Amino acid sequence: MFNRRLFLLSSASAAVAPAAFAQAWPTKPIRIIVPFPAGQATDIVARLMADQLTKSLGQQVIAENRPGAGGQIGADVAAKATPDGYTLLMVTISTHGISPALYPKLPYDPQKDFAPIANIGLTPQVLMTSLKSGIGSVADLVAKAKAGADFNYGSSGNGSASHLAVEMLKSAAGIKLTHVPFKGNAEAQLALQSGDIQLLSDAIPGAVGPVRAGKVKAIGIADERRSPFLPDLPTVAEQGLNGVVAVGWIGLSAPARTPEPILDKISAEVMRILKDPEVLEKMKSLSFVPAKESRQEFEAYIAIENTKWRKIVQDSGVKIE
Repeated sequence: MFNRRLFLLSSASAAVAPAAFAQAWPTKPIRIIVPFPAGQATDIVARLMADQLTKSLGQQVIAENRPGAGGQIGADVAAKATPDGYTLLMVTISTHGISPALYPKLPYDPQKDFAPIANIGLTPQVLMTSLKSGIGSVADLVAKAKAGADFNYGSSGNGSASHLAVEMLKSAAGIKLTHVPFKGNAEAQLALQSGDIQLLSDAIPGAVGPVRAGKVKAIGIADERRSPFLPDLPTVAEQGLNGVVAVGWIGLSAPARTPEPILDKISAEVMRILKDPEVLEKMKSLSFVPAKESRQEFEAYIAIENTKWRKIVQDSGVKIE
């Protein structure tokens, strides 16, 4: 015979279980998987967050590097982790924005396999030219390219943000440029400074030093607003070319099905941390603008990024061999 009272008690217990679990959380150390090597920007931000969360949550939060395959290995580990709030993942424009557009057999789904917690920092791409190129502005670049000038542009690798940012520019301007991939940003920067290539797009942290030192010329920032780190540099849109927005980002996510109260708690802590003057100063030293996006805002942002980069990859025909 069906025991209605027992059924109701069981249902009630199930309903309050996640909330009760969240109230007890955390009761043991938490790991933040960093899908890139130690010392990179994502790793530095992760350790900053880990230190601050350790203080506020009362449990040790550890940054664990699991690099490889452009972030895919660490992201896959996190996607398959138990969704109990004890495994988090640093997500980036690479792992959750561009890679899904480049790799049809990605081992994880950036939207279905993860629960966004908060977007932490933003760093737009800066378009720079060699001092030997004679290119003084975005309009100058477009005019000369349309007039038949053969310009080479470098990148930190095929399918990288620095590569796709220029592909976005090419599409918006209707011009042709020749891509020269390098093994990393440092190598591409040296080629730009020597004049071996005429154009390079790099994120603010890599661009600020050479630009301020007068080794290269910045001609535009690929964002909707100017950067506080290069306030005199106009956006590409300010120069009459719309649709060129390539902004790197670093955020925090958890495996899908992590209890909502835990996600809310971590998100609130990150939002509080990003108001701390010492943290803001550290972010400034890394040339990152704090994003301060809530869970819902970050989830919507990732969806928009997926759509945008899929179109850029498809339109440009970029493929990873």
